[in-house]
Amino acid sequence: MEQILIIGVNTRPVAESAFRAGYSVYSASYYCTLDFRGYTERRCILQQQKGESCGRFQENFSTEKLLEAASDFMEKVDGIIPLTGAPGLPEDKVLGNPRADHVEDKYRLYQRIKNSYPTPETHLITDPHEALEIVSSGEKRYLIKPVRGAGGFGVMDFQEASGEFLLQEYIEGVPVSASVLSTGSDAITVLTSRQIIKRNIPGFEGQFIYAGNMTPGPQGVIEEMAEDLILDLSLRGSNGVDFIMQGSEVYVVEVNPRIQGTFECAEASLGINMTEAHVMACMGELIEKPEPLMYAVKRILYAPSRCMVGEIKIPGVYDLPFPGAIIEEGEPLVTVLAADENPERALSAASSRCYMVRKKLKPL
Repeated sequence: MEQILIIGVNTRPVAESAFRAGYSVYSASYYCTLDFRGYTERRCILQQQKGESCGRFQENFSTEKLLEAASDFMEKVDGIIPLTGAPGLPEDKVLGNPRADHVEDKYRLYQRIKNSYPTPETHLITDPHEALEIVSSGEKRYLIKPVRGAGGFGVMDFQEASGEFLLQEYIEGVPVSASVLSTGSDAITVLTSRQIIKRNIPGFEGQFIYAGNMTPGPQGVIEEMAEDLILDLSLRGSNGVDFIMQGSEVYVVEVNPRIQGTFECAEASLGINMTEAHVMACMGELIEKPEPLMYAVKRILYAPSRCMVGEIKIPGVYDLPFPGAIIEEGEPLVTVLAADENPERALSAASSRCYMVRKKLKPL
């Protein structure tokens, strides 16, 4: 395994990790950030220009565009790491889970695990009147969420909706996740995290938007439950399980059958190369369970309004937009990372860097 293609929305962290591990790295992504280093060749959907709007991700992104950008890379490489699913990719080259519909379809996942793992009550809704009947029949609080999707987009408190969607019991608690390496027959949880969820992202108010992580998180039962679940679902490589912790109770909310957003925090906390660990697991070998060395914080900043971005040269700030590019309200701006042996210092450093980034924005 010498040449690897990383394909996804933002491949920068995994591509750089793969480069550090000694691979020749090809990348096909939606974003091409200014600080993207360590690739053999890359292609991007979004081409940022000074004075021009970057537009809206949900309007401009498609899996078809991503596959087109990566089409000739697929023949060159030995392996492919998909960060957004694997439809259309050559299955014999996928390092991970070439078929994960039983997980990505959230209702299929619920039906498969509901009798074996604690999970919120979930209904597949095609008629809005059915949802109203369920909500009005008791004292439970419910969320609506898309059948497929990630990042918390489309997940919100119950309101009238059309089309097919999930109605899921809302459980008040702490959102946490577990990062699991699996060979398909053996698994270890390498790290847990607390998720940072924001509900006030402009343009997505009320939705449960993923905005980062803090590592390490709670240990114990979620580690064991995550390992059992990943093996039950026959997943390989690095996979994630999202939970809600309510006191001593733990509920499975979602499973992410690919490298997760905690990737950078895992490398910072554990001092390991997560791409290499992922590839090894896909090839049938697990690393020894590492002990956390540092506390790490990841923050994803979203544009508070339509703005122009100045030049950003701040340590610990990544995924930099092109200077002078216009970012639309609610679109992602940058990723902020901080690590320290003390959790309060790590949080403080991340907050300070977020403040400095905001000072670089010019509202339009």
